[in-house]
Amino acid sequence: MYDVVICGGGTAGVAAGYIAAKNDLKTLIIEKNIHLGGTITSALVIPAMKSDSENINCVFYNDFIEKMKKYSGQITYIDGNCGWYNPELAKIVLDEMLVSAGCEILFNTTVKSANCCDDNIKSIEISNGILSLCIESKYYVDTTGNSYFSKILNHKFLTDKTSQQPMTLRFHMSGIDLKIFSEWLMKIDADRNVTTCAEIDGEIHLSTACTWDKNKHWALRPLFESAVAEGVLEESDSAYFQVFSVPGMPGTLSFNCPRINTDKELDPNNPKDVSFALITGRKQILRISNFVKKYFPGFEKAFISNIADMIGVRESNRLLGKYVYTKADMIEAKCIENPVLHATYPIDIHSYKKDSSSMETVVKEYYLPIDALKSAQFNNLYFAGRNISASFETQAALRIQTSCFSMGEAVSLDILNKIK
Repeated sequence: MYDVVICGGGTAGVAAGYIAAKNDLKTLIIEKNIHLGGTITSALVIPAMKSDSENINCVFYNDFIEKMKKYSGQITYIDGNCGWYNPELAKIVLDEMLVSAGCEILFNTTVKSANCCDDNIKSIEISNGILSLCIESKYYVDTTGNSYFSKILNHKFLTDKTSQQPMTLRFHMSGIDLKIFSEWLMKIDADRNVTTCAEIDGEIHLSTACTWDKNKHWALRPLFESAVAEGVLEESDSAYFQVFSVPGMPGTLSFNCPRINTDKELDPNNPKDVSFALITGRKQILRISNFVKKYFPGFEKAFISNIADMIGVRESNRLLGKYVYTKADMIEAKCIENPVLHATYPIDIHSYKKDSSSMETVVKEYYLPIDALKSAQFNNLYFAGRNISASFETQAALRIQTSCFSMGEAVSLDILNKIK
């Protein structure tokens, strides 16, 4: 018998597991992959997007950053964002943090079925494909992103979205002369809201971006247009391009692309669509790597060093909670007693179509109530991460890593209060 079983050891799951175990709750994390971290590690989603937190439910995040810093796997960038970290070292750090807190972890394991009685989950069956175990717990948390656990429970989902955001397959390139590249980059792009560079701890760190949307002048856009005209890139390859340096990986850049743009919207719940996206994304990665080697100084000896082993999904299945957090709630931005989190990240909605993506700041700051993380169907079920009970628009602001960390932490603290 556990106090809390967490299904999914990703961004929200590790925070939930760490805080629960640190507060002496008997805790188990069930993770389908071979390491923790989810988007941080498997999907290469780095750095964490900056958002003000007022230090609400940030114990896990603060401890994680300090631990990463000791391993020389973290920097604080010039904009004050401390969420620049090394995804490979994060695998080790997360193991150490969870184990030292006393959290049990089962890798290569998924939930196969659940035994429910009235409005409570009594037990679950877990399996690695060979052995099966029956696990009992007082509380359960779905932090699987796509809500795999809640699907088994036949939980109700929210259905208010009118479009599907595209998926992304991220990758790394190494062997880059960042000194040559950064000097060239800073000369051709004077927009410091797009392109920045700094030397931190003896390493060059930088960030730049370019999209096919014409609502903004992009300094790199002429290069993409030339590459498309020459057949080096396809037009869809230029839909979204963004790179960041990686702490502890000199000569490496992390690519926040390609965005998988097709003639039709792809469903992250459909294995055929996801498989198509992975194959398409890897083809795009090869073209993009050839493009930067030809057009960007400093990339002459560069090579693809890592392709994410998890597709990046922005939104798929949002669960019906005791409260559905809406855009109106966000605009009102009222203070809540014991809020889950405080954030300032805007509503960020990606689109398959040109000139259709949007980033909307509707309010300077907002808070989230705990009831948006509690199931409307089961008394002992919580959820945290991008599957929360929020409207399509507000989820697009809340899905970033720092907010997901706080969600996971808040869930465990709420369970702690109920048990003790």
